[in-house]
Amino acid sequence: MKHVAVLMGGWSAEREVSMDSGLACSEALKSCGYQVTPIDVGRNIAEVLTELKPDVCFNALHGRYGEDGFIQGMLEVMGIPYTHSGVLASAVAMDKPVAKHLFIDAGLRCADGRIFTRQEIQAGETYPKPFVVKPLNEGSSVGVTIMLEGENMPLAELPWTFGERVLIETYIPGREIQVAVMGDEALGAVEIRPLGRFYDYEAKYTSGKAEHLMPAPLSEEDYTAVLEMALTAHKVLGCRGVSRSDFRFDDTGEGPGVFYILETNTQPGMTSLSLVPEIAAHCGIGFEDLVRWIVEDASCDR
Repeated sequence: MKHVAVLMGGWSAEREVSMDSGLACSEALKSCGYQVTPIDVGRNIAEVLTELKPDVCFNALHGRYGEDGFIQGMLEVMGIPYTHSGVLASAVAMDKPVAKHLFIDAGLRCADGRIFTRQEIQAGETYPKPFVVKPLNEGSSVGVTIMLEGENMPLAELPWTFGERVLIETYIPGREIQVAVMGDEALGAVEIRPLGRFYDYEAKYTSGKAEHLMPAPLSEEDYTAVLEMALTAHKVLGCRGVSRSDFRFDDTGEGPGVFYILETNTQPGMTSLSLVPEIAAHCGIGFEDLVRWIVEDASCDR
């Protein structure tokens, strides 16, 4: 019987949703017949894993230190196979400006933007509205702020606790489209219609805060195109296992709609409200089959 250590929790801003993902995956893996040890990850995780000696780690951590290459590097050194993407793909995908350069080089359209330092913002630097303020390396919309036309709060007055640099991009109007990739196949696309201002942390993890349309109501041509874009993003980053790419589809003008890639998530959520399980279910892949596939796909980069 394969022994799976499910890594969850941690100390990032996404700790709570990581716990939900980890517990859901632990129960599913037990139902599949695996020996499962859930671990709320602390800074002594190497010591814990050395004593436990699992056959594989299911990485259900989200955010910094779990999704950005740090825990992956430790598992590489320890020689423990782990789920989802490896060190480099995880680090690059989590660094929004670096990932953006790779996307553009691969022919994917991204929103215009630039990096500001805290000093530049405090000195009165501005960016034309509407725009979106993002941390460089957080997930789940943590720290994201949208500033639309007619809103006058100066950049310097925005609350900010995410380091000395910030990414500011032109706001793309239109629809929120998200695509799941599993291995070498794009499974499908879902449209998200948040009830609030945008698809923020609360809308992602609170029932009733967003409407999910699966499959996304796009033309056949557009649906196929966005699946191909997500697979391109998965491959150009060097992802393995499951990923989810987020797009804006700007169909507000008179011409055909245009897709902009926002980011690729190398460890998408696995909660009851998460999109990858929802998309997989639409394709006939149940939650237990999904987590079993993810575990059996686990490996090290080396």
